[in-house]
Amino acid sequence: MSESGATTRTATVEMAGTDVIPEEKRKGRPADLFMPWFAANISVFGISWGAFVLGFGISFVQAVIASVIGVVASFGLCGLIAIAGKRGSAPTLVLSRAAFGYHGNRISAAISWILTVGWETFLCVLATLAAATVMGALGFTDHTLAQVVALIAVVLIAGGAGVLGFDTLMRATTWITWITGALTVVYLALVVPRIDMTAVLAMPAGSTAAVIGALVMITTGFGLGWVNAAADYSRYLPRSASTRGVVGWTTFGSALPVILLVVFGLLLVGSDPTLTDAIGADPIGALTTVLPTWFLVPFAVVAILGLIGGITMDIYSSGLSLLATGLPVTRPVATAIDGTIMTLGAIAVVFLSADFLGPFTGFLTTLGVVIAGWAGIILADILLRRRDYAEADLFSARGVYGSANPAALGVLALAAVVGFGFVMNTSASWLSWQGYLLGLVGGRDGDWAYANLGVLFALVIGFVGYLLLCRGRVAEQERRGSLLGSGAGDAGADVPVGDVR
Repeated sequence: MSESGATTRTATVEMAGTDVIPEEKRKGRPADLFMPWFAANISVFGISWGAFVLGFGISFVQAVIASVIGVVASFGLCGLIAIAGKRGSAPTLVLSRAAFGYHGNRISAAISWILTVGWETFLCVLATLAAATVMGALGFTDHTLAQVVALIAVVLIAGGAGVLGFDTLMRATTWITWITGALTVVYLALVVPRIDMTAVLAMPAGSTAAVIGALVMITTGFGLGWVNAAADYSRYLPRSASTRGVVGWTTFGSALPVILLVVFGLLLVGSDPTLTDAIGADPIGALTTVLPTWFLVPFAVVAILGLIGGITMDIYSSGLSLLATGLPVTRPVATAIDGTIMTLGAIAVVFLSADFLGPFTGFLTTLGVVIAGWAGIILADILLRRRDYAEADLFSARGVYGSANPAALGVLALAAVVGFGFVMNTSASWLSWQGYLLGLVGGRDGDWAYANLGVLFALVIGFVGYLLLCRGRVAEQERRGSLLGSGAGDAGADVPVGDVR
């Protein structure tokens, strides 16, 4: 590896970008994946999802079933895609070049970048609003100044960790996990007396379509928001690391806090339906209304740190996605670009927008369709491969993975077209064109209108379509790779530091 891409033990900023991590620098165990994934998902925002799930008009038992299945299944997708990181030791959006081709993958990278930047901006907005709300409850009367201070603090902490890189991220997420885990337990203990099981269990059951709608929303909002970054952290593990361990620890670390928090949110909102409107306006700040004043500062710490854990991982991965589009900059610069966009986006939402939850929901569902199709393709590609990736060929359009794979791009386009036809967003007027296939399941006023089946259809189309059309292509890639030797082909025998055009 050349000097420009290497990192040393004393370096404070990781310079490795889309690089393959050399074997001698790969370290750790699959269990090490627990901390970053737990920290990224321990946010008390998970409690607010209880209001979103119950908004489908379903019972507590139905809500728990939809939430648990949605969370475990969606993060299970992340665990499976993380296998590629161990096999190829490159970022997720570099490894996906094997499926889409070197240049064809630029579309995937752009989609991933938009999704990740959107998520980090949303989390930054939530952290800013939560901190400002807590400061107001403590007597800070200048709400605008409170928002400015909160935004600056969030950007500096999360953006700084993202720029510094993997080692800093791992240390930061370890501390975030312990601190937020402990304080979250205290929060739950303080709020437990407000739970009214009689009211919770009295909620009437909803239709099957409503349960599916809640499940799809949970799936889209959690695991599908991370699949494009799933291999970014497992790529640092040795090749000898247990594949089952990679899948298991990724899934367990990410799903555990979410399940606990969402179920608690179902209990809390089910006991006090008035929280629903408050959460819709300020998903984090609304949770302070059930707290004693003395715990507001600790709550601010747990809320903000939990969100920062997610922002840090998002901003790190968004930088890698931006590099995978072909932008000729270093990883810290790419991360700084994303951090700047995140900051500007947060400023626009916090200070200029009257409503952010509605447009975000539309954004989430729309990109959720595309990323579901992409995830199906990548899962099928991982399933078909019997060998590790020819790493050098991931960096050349002349290698075994080729310039573009029209079949994979066609499957992705089909998944998006069908998927958009079966989702509907009334909260964002600019998405009113969606839902053009809902007439097949009862129309825009039917029971299935808000089930967002398009996300599930896109996932299945991506997976099945790639299996049917690209089995031979994958077999030929591996045959050529075995003949030429690992990392052979026109890219050369050495694993490159940057992209070889």
